[in-house]
Amino acid sequence: MVSITLKRLLSDFLTDCRRLLVLTVGNELRSDDGLGPYLASLIQEAMEERGHLVINAGTVPENFTGKIRSERPSHILIVDAVEMREEPGTVRLIERDSISEYSISTHAMPLSFLVRYLEDQGAYRIALMGVQPENLEFGTGLSPAVEDAVHDLAGMIISALDDFGSCG
Repeated sequence: MVSITLKRLLSDFLTDCRRLLVLTVGNELRSDDGLGPYLASLIQEAMEERGHLVINAGTVPENFTGKIRSERPSHILIVDAVEMREEPGTVRLIERDSISEYSISTHAMPLSFLVRYLEDQGAYRIALMGVQPENLEFGTGLSPAVEDAVHDLAGMIISALDDFGSCG
């Protein structure tokens, strides 16, 4: 379940947002690491209808920096499985300055490097929405707690975009 505090933090993050880009990261063949691509499939249509963008970057978000720059978002929300030592399915908004403090799933390039590179390329406000995985072993499908959290997160993102004054 997504908390009221998390909803408020997301709304605060979206202050002065003109265009949101949700960058999902993850490997669908590593169980809960596939939460990012799954979220992308849930919100793609609703985001596009509202004039925003979702990029499912898989395990290589660094390959999408040109696309990100060309879309000119004001805000970038990265969504990935993050080891936070919490209960599986726990969701936390991690501000840009704290991203390097967390273990980010299974990808070659640390997301903190990607964030620094993107900030050098444009004036983006960037945050990470981390979801605590339960299982990162090879296999398909999300654990029940993570799947529930991703559904809640999808609803929260779309709701935040629909709220008065949020992004757009």
